[in-house]
Amino acid sequence: MPGTGSKLIQEAIRRTLVYRTGKVPDVAEALIGTWRLMADRLTPVIGVKGVDMLFKRTLHVTSLTFPWLAIAEGHKNSDALLADLKARLASRETEDAVEASYTLLVTFTELLATLIGLSLTERLLRPVWVPCSSVSGQETKS
Repeated sequence: MPGTGSKLIQEAIRRTLVYRTGKVPDVAEALIGTWRLMADRLTPVIGVKGVDMLFKRTLHVTSLTFPWLAIAEGHKNSDALLADLKARLASRETEDAVEASYTLLVTFTELLATLIGLSLTERLLRPVWVPCSSVSGQETKS
């Protein structure tokens, strides 16, 4: 997903994680919350099974960089998978958890864009991403 649109999405994902981690002092909870918002937006378009399969593929791809994210084949539903992911993130150092969360969301978004196109991906997920002004305001309050 090369190009300016890709960079803007990556920046939006980073902003969103920074913002949500600040509101929820738990990186894993911030990722899960963001993921649920994304899944809610995508389910009407690609279905529950489509979202689940794409997420499992994303975990597999991301686990090449973060081997501790590798999942066992036994997860039958997304709730069990998310609970396992949350536990794995919570057991890591904050920097590792943040970087893995960011990479996971970027990878998911890139895989989605290869399926439905960058333009539709941006339109569907735009409401999930935190605008620049929200993070700037939060950073100045600290």
